[in-house]
Amino acid sequence: MYNNSFAKRTLLFFISIFFLYSCDKEYNSIGADLLGQNNFDFLQYTSDVVAYNQKVGPVDAINLPVNSLGIATNSSFGKTISHFATQVNLSTVSPSIGANAVIDSVYLSVPYFSTLKTTNADGSKTYELDSIYGGQAPIKLSVFESGFFMRDLDPSTNFQTSQPFFTDQNNTFDNAKIGSRLNNSSDASQNDAFVFSPKEIVQKSIASTGNVVLNRSVPAMRLRLNSNFFTSKILNAPAGKLAANDVFKEYFRGLYFKVETVPGSTGSLAMMNFKAGRITINYTEDLVTNGVTTRVSKSLDLNLTGNSVNLFEDTNTVASYLNTVNNPNTTEGDDNLYIKGGQGSMAVINLFNSAAELNRIRTSGWLINEANLIFHIDANKMNGSDEPNRLYLYDLTHNIPIADFNLDPTSSPNPKNSKFIFGGLLTKQEGANGRGLSYKVRVTNQIRNLIKHSDSTNVKLGLVVTENIAEPTFSKLRSANAFTSKFPKAAVMNPLGTVLYGTSSRVPADKRLKLQIYYTKPN
Repeated sequence: MYNNSFAKRTLLFFISIFFLYSCDKEYNSIGADLLGQNNFDFLQYTSDVVAYNQKVGPVDAINLPVNSLGIATNSSFGKTISHFATQVNLSTVSPSIGANAVIDSVYLSVPYFSTLKTTNADGSKTYELDSIYGGQAPIKLSVFESGFFMRDLDPSTNFQTSQPFFTDQNNTFDNAKIGSRLNNSSDASQNDAFVFSPKEIVQKSIASTGNVVLNRSVPAMRLRLNSNFFTSKILNAPAGKLAANDVFKEYFRGLYFKVETVPGSTGSLAMMNFKAGRITINYTEDLVTNGVTTRVSKSLDLNLTGNSVNLFEDTNTVASYLNTVNNPNTTEGDDNLYIKGGQGSMAVINLFNSAAELNRIRTSGWLINEANLIFHIDANKMNGSDEPNRLYLYDLTHNIPIADFNLDPTSSPNPKNSKFIFGGLLTKQEGANGRGLSYKVRVTNQIRNLIKHSDSTNVKLGLVVTENIAEPTFSKLRSANAFTSKFPKAAVMNPLGTVLYGTSSRVPADKRLKLQIYYTKPN
């Protein structure tokens, strides 16, 4: 099934490339037929841009498709700690739990994003993890029972809209946690020195023949949880508490994942799909058959579904970053653009800051072949910190994608890499560990529309980090800023940041952000 799906996506990719090539070829051929081989000049024009910073602040992080967990440290931003809270659902309501039920083990498992690299002769597999930052640097991870009830509907709107939960509410969840941590194993890799390991999960079981069977699964966050807690909470639950998930979610309000720094470690961070996670309770109970009692093994699953929220704690924040994003130069633009996800910061971009320039281009008769914005990374300020793999440019005035995003049909087996003609992907130096150089975003159709239609609004553009280019929807800000009350949801997911060169006169000319236009002008 995977290979068939992959083949379809690959075919779509080549069809898309052929389509775009054919359209471009047809456009140029028609132009040649109409005007002759030598009646066009192919030229490049560079337009000044004004770009400046904007602080984002707390944002609604309810039910994100992907969540971060761990610690991200950046020399230009500071430290971001990502906590997480989620409701829990019964996979089967009203489970039948027999007499004298005794738990053998309880495991929490959340798979990582990973790629299979090799399979050895003995069946063991080697994987490479995706979206893990900071490598094997340990963090302290504690999982608690949550005492905070996450409503579906917002009481402040008379229960007419969904309840928002914001990225700055970690203290609320931390103060509401109940009891001791549930991942209380004596093995420090389960809690006090947790790492995101790429090792496959291997479980042993005994077949009916008495042989040992190895069950293998993809790398995952796999934590052994306190059996006594789940005996009391689940196996010995009061009557009716397991009858329906609405009742169950009020009774067992979920889990709170708290992250702390390990002394001497910079920490690491993973992007994870917690909705794919589950808690498996393995237990034995009495089975009476014809008056004979035997012990049988059973299991019960709890799914990590229901409402969830990512909670960010920003510490050791760099003063120069705060000063820049809180005091932008909206006239000339800033020296540097600080682009940080989560509850961080973004860039506001003004194209054609001069109305006279735009009017001159509109009356020139230019045919726009291509237009790009190229953002150069300030490597000195990044200083080896983890870099986001992609940036997203959108219409900030209306909080919608720009035309080039909507008109790009290209896809990829990894949806994060789709719409690659639109761009925003990180360009790196050559070599396995090459550092990032730049990001390029195509704005051809945005410029064509602006030039072709004199009544088109020259909207402000927003530039943010993105975790998934296929997620163009928006989340609500706790407090609206000067430009918007919303923030791209995919930018909330990814708390990483990058520092780009801006547009002020102090920026070296070869690094300064500019709009590059390639056009054809009839003679």
